[in-house]
Amino acid sequence: MNIRLFLISALVALGTCGCGQKDPSTPSAAVPAGPRTIEITAGDTMKYSITAIEAAPGEEIKVVLTNNGTQPKEVMGHNWVLLKAGTDVAAFDAAALMSKDTDYIPAALAGQILAKIDLLGPRKSGEADFKAPTTPGEYPFLCTFPAHYQTGMKGTLTVK
Repeated sequence: MNIRLFLISALVALGTCGCGQKDPSTPSAAVPAGPRTIEITAGDTMKYSITAIEAAPGEEIKVVLTNNGTQPKEVMGHNWVLLKAGTDVAAFDAAALMSKDTDYIPAALAGQILAKIDLLGPRKSGEADFKAPTTPGEYPFLCTFPAHYQTGMKGTLTVK
């Protein structure tokens, strides 16, 4: 009986030895493993699958946009453009309509863009890695392809 008790005690001791010690090569659970990924799809219906994103100030984010439509890029391309808070989105979109040569991104208003994904054709994906602004607020995003913003292809990144 004493041998059994000894073996059980030894097994318990072996199982618990080292408790509370951390391997310095193992990343801590509190350290983020990189940017948070937001996956958005868009297709021939001219709608984003996600129109609201919440973020902490300064949070690292990766937006991945996939055009799952079937129409050619020249007819139904999609992009994703995040603008500064307070930007006149309708005016930005109106300028974009006149910017076909730059894939509907108005060069004169580039200073209003925080992040963007270039125009994508069917079954193509693109991504944007960025840090959320540190100032809480609402930051609009939109597709600048002609008529897409007007049909509702837009959303908001809310930093709080």
